[in-house]
This record gives sequence, structure tokens and C-alpha cells, in this order.
Amino acid sequence: MTIVPVELGARRYDVLIEAGALDRAADLLAPYARERLIVVTDETVAAAQLPRLRHPNLVPIVLPAGESTKNWTQLEALCDRLLALEVERGEHVVALGGGVIGDLAGFAAAIVKRGIGFVQVPTTLLAQVDSSVGGKTAINARAGKNLVGAFHQPSFVLIDPAVLDTLPARELRAGYAEVVKYGLIADPDFFAWCEDHGGELLAGDPAARAHAIAYSVAAKARIVAEDERETADRRALLNLGHTFGHALEAETGFGAALLHGEAVAAGMGLAFRFSAARGLCPPSDATRVVEHLRRIGLPHDAVSAGVDASGERLAAHMAHDKKKAGGRVPFILARGIGAAFVDKSIALDEVAAFLDELR
Repeated sequence: MTIVPVELGARRYDVLIEAGALDRAADLLAPYARERLIVVTDETVAAAQLPRLRHPNLVPIVLPAGESTKNWTQLEALCDRLLALEVERGEHVVALGGGVIGDLAGFAAAIVKRGIGFVQVPTTLLAQVDSSVGGKTAINARAGKNLVGAFHQPSFVLIDPAVLDTLPARELRAGYAEVVKYGLIADPDFFAWCEDHGGELLAGDPAARAHAIAYSVAAKARIVAEDERETADRRALLNLGHTFGHALEAETGFGAALLHGEAVAAGMGLAFRFSAARGLCPPSDATRVVEHLRRIGLPHDAVSAGVDASGERLAAHMAHDKKKAGGRVPFILARGIGAAFVDKSIALDEVAAFLDELR
């Protein structure tokens, strides 16, 4: 068992990581469940994991699976269901699923009765190493991804790496993009570890998975504790690959054609190549990043992500970025592996030209 604290003063919470923990969930979640355990999940996870909770008064709310569930219609339906259950402010909702369920359930918890508690039980690698920690909750809008949401920290995060055994290989690879991101942001040694052991993680090696999850959670916990609401540049570094990636997702309609982690991987490859093109990053580092993503089986640019769109069209998607300020979209670029930084000076027409050169 590994316990990683997220130090946020009075709102401090723990992230518990333990293989097989889901089978003890009824006991581990007891402090957050009074007479009942309200669990928000999706159809896929409900079939694979919900029976393992074994709570005497389990109240499941099962939603459709997929990114398209993160919308106004499902948010309204979930809020109505919680209100019909007469949920009280002192109760907790359990988000059992991947990033979509965590984001949606967390946002509903943030706004129902002006805020109720919630617990994250992530069942995908992406959610375990990224979205379940840090309190970002949201739904997608027509204008773009995660544009409507709130910061609402969970009370507890329960991670069972063993649930990854039932995850499709594609979903696992997509989650791996968020693992390697931590090395690219600030730790070249961890990126080197990923180069050496990423294949083992994806192949199911328990030690590699445990190490990657614990490292990633600890890295994110430190950043969140320093910059909870992304008011400084520290937490913004976690968006490496996301500005490019969200544009690719928007172009594909936020559907199954391109998973979020796949878009982030492509975005990281683009961010490093763009950094190299501007003379900020050694070309050899950009090549190394692209080669690792390719070897793992992840996209590294728009073409390999299956997106055939002009640079102007993709840049237009970026113009809706929620972090836009003063007419400029901040980009996370790199001076090398482990040396990411925020650049607020980039013009979107320059990005569009760069993307067109790669087509």
C-alpha cells in the first residue's frame, strides 16, 4: 500500500494506492458512506467492477460510456437523479470510472446543493495518474473541451492498479501518455525510466505499474499543492500537449476516433517539435520524444493521430482555449526533456504555419 497526501490545508486528502483495494472498498469508503453508497459509473465499468464494491446499500447511477457523456444533458440528468435521491451536503458521491465519469460526477458534486462531497475511484490508467487528483471537474461544450466546470477537490482517492488488467490495450496506451508527461515536464530521469520500462508497464508488469502510478500521483500532488487553481505557471505545466491535443479532439468531435490520451501524446510530440523548430529545444530531444511515442504505439502528430485538417482550422480550435488571456493562448513548450515552460508569446498564425508544414 502507498498513501500519497495532497496537502491543501483544511481540504487535505489522501490518495491510497493498493492492488486489490477495490475488493476492500466497502471498508475503505466507510468514512464517506453513511447508510448508503451512491456510486456514479458507466455501463462498461459497472459490468466489470461494480460487483466488487459489495456494499450493503449500494445505490448505482449508471451512465453511457464514452467522452460524449461529458455534456449538458448527462450533467442535468445526473443532478436530477442526485436530487431525487435527496442527497445531503454531508454525503459523498463515489465516481467509479475513468476521466469522463470523474469529471462529470465531480462537477455534479460541485454544484448540487452548492457542493457535496465526492470520492474518486479511478479505473483507467489516465484517471489514476492524472484526472482523479487535483480537483478539476468539467463537461465539454460546443466550443471546446472542459470549458464548463469547477475546481472541486475530492475527499479521498482510491486507486487499485489491478483494475487495469481489464482495460483494453488502446485505453492503457492512452493513459500512458499522461505518465510519460511527468518526465517530459520536469524529470529527465523519469522519462529515461519510461523509455526502459514503458513497454513492461503496458504489458502488465505489476511493479512497473505500481511505480509509474505512485510516481505520477506524487508528482501531481506536489504541483497541485503549490498551485491549486492554476493561478501561477506551475500547474499550467501539466497542460503539456493539451493545447495541441484539445484541438485535435475538437476536430474529431471528442469521440472514439481519438482518445484523450492519444490526443495528448500527439500534442506532446507537436509541442517538442514546435519547440525545436523555434530553436528552443535540441532537435535530438524532440526526436527522442517522437520515437518513444511511436515505439509505444501512440500518435506523435496530427497525421499519426488520423487528423487531416489545415493548420488554420486547428489553430481556430485553439482560439477557444479556456486559458486564453489578453488574446493569446499560452503554450507549454520545452527547452529540452524535463524542461517545460509556459510561453505566452506565441501567435496562432505561427502555430498554423508550423502545422501545415507537417502535413
